[in-house]
Amino acid sequence: DLGMESTSLDDVLYRYASFRNLVDPITHDLIISLARYIHCPKPEGDALGAIEKLCRQLTYHLSPHSQWRRHRGLVKRKPQACLKAVLAGSPPDNTVDLSGIPLTSRDLERVTSYLQRCGEQVDSVELGFTGLTDDMVLQLLPALSTLPRLTTLALNGNRLTRALLRDLTDALRDPRKFPSVTWIDLGNNVDIFSLPQPFLLSLRKRSPKQGHLPTILELGEGPGSGHETQDEALGPEDPGGGPETPTRDQEGRETVGATQT
Repeated sequence: DLGMESTSLDDVLYRYASFRNLVDPITHDLIISLARYIHCPKPEGDALGAIEKLCRQLTYHLSPHSQWRRHRGLVKRKPQACLKAVLAGSPPDNTVDLSGIPLTSRDLERVTSYLQRCGEQVDSVELGFTGLTDDMVLQLLPALSTLPRLTTLALNGNRLTRALLRDLTDALRDPRKFPSVTWIDLGNNVDIFSLPQPFLLSLRKRSPKQGHLPTILELGEGPGSGHETQDEALGPEDPGGGPETPTRDQEGRETVGATQT
């Protein structure tokens, strides 16, 4: 997901600046915290417990949504039945959640119609692990980009390539498109390992006071879902239990150390 398959924790810790603008800064921040705990364990507190907690957070954050929903019985339903149910009424909690449902081009026509009909209510759109390609996202882009309240768009776990970043960056340059978006999740795709600086700057202009990036929890996973509890799945904390504060990398971009609650 990060394009760091052969990278050691030493490299992550001591060559921090070389990993700027990664597609998933949340994961990167957790890895940095893990490397620090391993190399510089604090004598006070439960160092091993802190390391185990970071590992649980990494596993949770990088897992497909469907794995965490298995215990709620969602994956036992037919995909088309799931799609029909989602598109049948108003979006619950202002979220259109299609994650884990394989989508076709014909399905996207129905999704587009739904977004045009209910778009005023939509704050979040979940399209992770739905089998989307670049062309399929481009098919949805006109409808998505005009949603006035959309703040988060999840496109993780699909078959998207770096070529799509040009279209998304061009769309973000237009202030009339994605007017309220604060984050677009492109993690776990084919070859998207970093995000262009214009892409990140355009997001920052839309939300200059945004200090935290969304996590899977904030995008639809409530506390206690699956095997995780709120204490286990929220952002990284120090051994004393206090959340870490965001820090800035050399590009001036904030990296997250704790999630919003």
